[in-house]
Amino acid sequence: MRIDLTSKVVLVTGASRGIGNEIARQMAAAGATVAVHYSSSPEPAEALCQEIGKGAMAFRADLSDAHAAIRLFKDVVAEYGHIDVLVNNAGIAELAPIDGTDDDWITSWDHTLDVNTRSSALLTRSAIQHFKTRGGGRIIYIASRAAFRGDSEEYLAYAASKGAMVSLARSVARGFGKDGITAFVIAPGFVRTAMAQNAIDAYGEDYVLGGVALKRLTEPSDVAPMIVLLASGLSDHATGCSIDINAASYVR
Repeated sequence: MRIDLTSKVVLVTGASRGIGNEIARQMAAAGATVAVHYSSSPEPAEALCQEIGKGAMAFRADLSDAHAAIRLFKDVVAEYGHIDVLVNNAGIAELAPIDGTDDDWITSWDHTLDVNTRSSALLTRSAIQHFKTRGGGRIIYIASRAAFRGDSEEYLAYAASKGAMVSLARSVARGFGKDGITAFVIAPGFVRTAMAQNAIDAYGEDYVLGGVALKRLTEPSDVAPMIVLLASGLSDHATGCSIDINAASYVR
């Protein structure tokens, strides 16, 4: 089977590093033009665009700002004329101990849900409005096993934000399928990224590897191929599904 995304424009949020970086690479390898979103540092995003080519461009947006999320979608459409696939990948996971101060806990909770959930919702709304004018499109959400099994006390906001993302994706799949819009959830476990390094630093690598059934920690390159497949339209009848890619560290 050959996946050909030539002529497709794909917006990947959080594409300058981690899972998003590999998604962008593999989308481009399949022929797509990738809009590479980044939040603050342009150099990695611009270097990625130069590497993958095919018209890739970097777009800055602080997704904790609601209006910046809305502008991001508009900016990509203005540049390319259309978007075919939205990958809601950007996310944060902040340590927020339950016995911290009220103000610190509230700040961390709000920031996490603003970036992980609200921005996904705003981009989803923009995508639905846009896709309706084009006869359809695809939205892929990078959630987490934490959405289904929960997480530790320091990551209550993270787990809640990813659970909301799953419900959002399922609602889109059920509500807009007749408009040609499909939605999918990818639920990784620990993936060897800078975000996972925070947990490794906090708990140790043995903790991270303890529940993994395979011999090594999942890499971004283990996650991205499934996202390319879903973007292709070859699996549209799986709309609404959640796919676990976590080395059997959580099995439903």
